[in-house]
Amino acid sequence: MQPGGKGTKQIAANKKAYHDYFVLECFEAGISLTGTEVKSVRAGTLNLKDSYCRAKDGELWLLGMHISPYKQGNIFNADPDRDRRLLMHKREITRLGSRVTLEGLTLIPLSLYFKDSRVKVEVGLCKGKKLYDKREADAVKSARREIDRKIKELNT
Repeated sequence: MQPGGKGTKQIAANKKAYHDYFVLECFEAGISLTGTEVKSVRAGTLNLKDSYCRAKDGELWLLGMHISPYKQGNIFNADPDRDRRLLMHKREITRLGSRVTLEGLTLIPLSLYFKDSRVKVEVGLCKGKKLYDKREADAVKSARREIDRKIKELNT
């Protein structure tokens, strides 16, 4: 479920998540934000790097995402590091919560984007990579880069 269709505009992507985790499944969730947070998100002042999701009491929460305070805001600016509620169907939340606890998986926000006028989060059900998995992925990436460089060199 990659953002990129009609009426979608990507705001931020969590590239570190693809380096540190195997993404097994992706889900789309809404996010509960205040007005000044939405304006700050439109300006692109947010960080998804060390954020994660947790299912608690039948709700899904996004923890560790930093949204900088809106510069033209007032006393109603929210705390930049507060926990934000994600909006999904209750049966999806319980299914994700049970998979996280039983299988030892993690919920990681992969990207934040606008779908029409609403802010959406792409949440990935992920399994952590070991150090040797990361080395193997880096080796494959560098080999692919070298092959592309050679092909480009031969074509010119």
